[in-house]
Amino acid sequence: MSRFWSALTHTLEPYVPGEQPHLSALVKLNTNESPLGPSPLVLAAIRAEAGDTLRLYPDPQAAALRTALARYHQVRPEQVFVGNGSDEVLAHTFAALLKHDAPLLFPDITYSFYPVYCRLFGIACETVPLDPAMQVRVADYRRPCGAIIVANPNAPTGVALSRGQITTLLAEHPDVPVVIDEAYVDFGAETVIPLVATHPNLLVVQTMSKSRALAGLRVGYAIGDADLIEALTRVKDSFNSYPLGRPAQAGAIAALADEAWFQQGRAQVIDGRERLSRGLAGLGFAVLPSAANFVFARHPAHAGAALAAALRQRAVIVRHFPAPRIADYLRITVGNEEQIDRLLSALSEILGGPDHGAAHAAW
Repeated sequence: MSRFWSALTHTLEPYVPGEQPHLSALVKLNTNESPLGPSPLVLAAIRAEAGDTLRLYPDPQAAALRTALARYHQVRPEQVFVGNGSDEVLAHTFAALLKHDAPLLFPDITYSFYPVYCRLFGIACETVPLDPAMQVRVADYRRPCGAIIVANPNAPTGVALSRGQITTLLAEHPDVPVVIDEAYVDFGAETVIPLVATHPNLLVVQTMSKSRALAGLRVGYAIGDADLIEALTRVKDSFNSYPLGRPAQAGAIAALADEAWFQQGRAQVIDGRERLSRGLAGLGFAVLPSAANFVFARHPAHAGAALAAALRQRAVIVRHFPAPRIADYLRITVGNEEQIDRLLSALSEILGGPDHGAAHAAW
């Protein structure tokens, strides 16, 4: 802390990202990264950009990428905004669309960057409790508000709303911005991008970090009415005109071109998620129904923090949130087969008892 800090800096409580440890033989299941590599087309496109043209600025409008995204999602290029990961896209969204006199609403258990953005931008907010089953209940949002943001599937729970439920949410709030954060939508939920055509207040945010295996490239985007996209662009151009470098733009375009790789990868993750969920259930865990590339689970006889610490001693890293209502849960990324086996074996060793053999049979 320094006397040179601004008043704003003193009040901030920054977002804490998932740990990126450097341990030997580590099973890293804490940050929802893909267990699979990106498409070979992506790698080739990035390599092709690693030449003399890196001395030149990239296209500040990312026109080719926005056109490719528009074609993929069957919208117009002016309905697409791109940024340096979906976190930056969300930050611009909070500044451009979500600051109003009435409060912003979001779930009490959700992506923990949302309250951070509210503090950073001075946005009044209210949290809406998830129901006892850890689900968003649309009826609970029937209250005055300035805007709404919901992650679907929700994070860290993994539970998803149907497109019909979000249609109801939009119908009940036609006069405020509604943002649906679809970072994990490709693993089992329904995208609401088709609703953009009939709901000018809807903004949908997606990322290439998860289902496209491009977390290291940092490419996120939003799709919505052209007027909403213009608002994001005004904020972006007041902050950084060049958020996406040439390799990122080229790699993202290539990822969209390899649909077979995308479908194969998401199918493998979905299969792994079901295998992981069965294995955890066999060890006595209560596992929430996940539509994401992770599961959210708790053991009725063991504290979440203690389990996370015991796993770490065995070089297996998962995410634990010491927060009300979820302190006994672990968020576990779906890894590859070997990583899932090591996690379940480590948990079986930690838990011990008569369930050990039965759990292996359930895998």
